[in-house]
Amino acid sequence: DVQLQASGGGLVQTGGSLRLSCAASGLPVDDYAIGWFRQAPGKEREWVSCASITDGRKTYADSVKGRFTIRVDNAKHTVWLQMNSLKPEDTAVYYCAANTRYPYISSWHVDYDYWGQGTQVTVSS
Repeated sequence: DVQLQASGGGLVQTGGSLRLSCAASGLPVDDYAIGWFRQAPGKEREWVSCASITDGRKTYADSVKGRFTIRVDNAKHTVWLQMNSLKPEDTAVYYCAANTRYPYISSWHVDYDYWGQGTQVTVSS
């Protein structure tokens, strides 16, 4: 079974940093993509970033480009999301998700077939 475990959320002040982790198990070796999404209260789920282990490509939403970095350690089956220069509008529950059916970068949540449980990120002003 595929399992994703997201962690690393917390409370941070504006301008601070957090690093989220997504520990994966049961995924096909070297043939999947990992995406990070977030959802704030009363808002729709928003794509943040994704990385394809299959072809090595990475991409970011415009709202986080230059501030967030996604990094993959395939040997450890872990994907990190380094979040710097955090803003109050980054406050949300962050989810990692795996795409095994179409293992390339995608911002479309329906492409992802496995989801972690979410970790809360709160940025105070």
